[in-house]
Amino acid sequence: MLSRHNRLASLLHASGALALAGYFMVAPANGQTVADFYKGKSMSFIIGYSAGGGYDTYARHVARHMGKHIPGSPQMVPRNMPGGGGRVAAAYLYNVAPKDGTVLCTADQSLPLQQAMGDTSIKFDTAQFTWIGNPNASNNVTAIWHTAGIKTFDDARKKETAIGATGNNTSAQYPIVMNAVLGTKFKVIMGYPGGNDINLAMERGEVAGRGSNNWVSWKATRPNWLAENKIDIIVQIGIKREADLPNVPMLTDLATNDEDRTLLALLSAPVAIGRPVFSTPGVPADRLAALRAAFDATMKDEDFLAEARKIDLDIIPVSGAELEKVVREVISAPKPVAERLAKIIATVEDK
Repeated sequence: MLSRHNRLASLLHASGALALAGYFMVAPANGQTVADFYKGKSMSFIIGYSAGGGYDTYARHVARHMGKHIPGSPQMVPRNMPGGGGRVAAAYLYNVAPKDGTVLCTADQSLPLQQAMGDTSIKFDTAQFTWIGNPNASNNVTAIWHTAGIKTFDDARKKETAIGATGNNTSAQYPIVMNAVLGTKFKVIMGYPGGNDINLAMERGEVAGRGSNNWVSWKATRPNWLAENKIDIIVQIGIKREADLPNVPMLTDLATNDEDRTLLALLSAPVAIGRPVFSTPGVPADRLAALRAAFDATMKDEDFLAEARKIDLDIIPVSGAELEKVVREVISAPKPVAERLAKIIATVEDK
């Protein structure tokens, strides 16, 4: 498992690039080029959460720029489809959406891990999706509202703390696993349609914290909270420490034995999946190559990057081919580790 963990680390700064533009102008056997297919079309970008959160912010930013890099320059229209921690959107993509490369999606990074653990609510095979890329592979963090009296991870072991969650995904899984393995006293409150709804609940005092959000999403969506010390970051989850969170412990560093460390490493691995962009199973190979190349080009687009800087949105991309490898590695995790993690996370459904 540690060797897999090390391989995942190398993906954090990978963007990949495919110079395939000439190929896309060559007509396949049916006589229609990729440009012919996409010209004049409107593509849907399904977002598995409500508006205003990190997944939504990244998806809309990608959607504003990616279309111009796809041969034929189709229009890309974002559509929010919240529910089930991203499961509703992913199931729609797998079972309903046309399998022709006209629909993209973003949903929770934990879905491949849930599949590896045998989660029966996963009504699709994540290995069958066509993975396009991930614009941000920075760490997830657990954040607590400043009035809750929880300033450090050790504080969370001493006092019960209500944590908002959108479903059986990282927002609930992280606190549940920390309770079981590291002795925290989080009380998970389920049912919020998106991260922005949890943020509002924190402001209103309905919950004291948020179990999972991407660190750069906090910087992009709530920079005033960070500047005014409205939230305390007590742990970060990922492959390596964020440069601007030098004093916040890594989840894996909190383990006291190798067995727990291996389990927490598996829980942390999907961070490389980040804010994934993927399409349906069965997308024709030439269109998949075009979509991946368009994503890679978007990640280097000066207008895209300039706009990202204006809204404090960090871009740490992972290419589609590399993202697919991460997904397959997570799905094929060692069975004893996945089974133990599954038993712990099964308690989420009882919350």
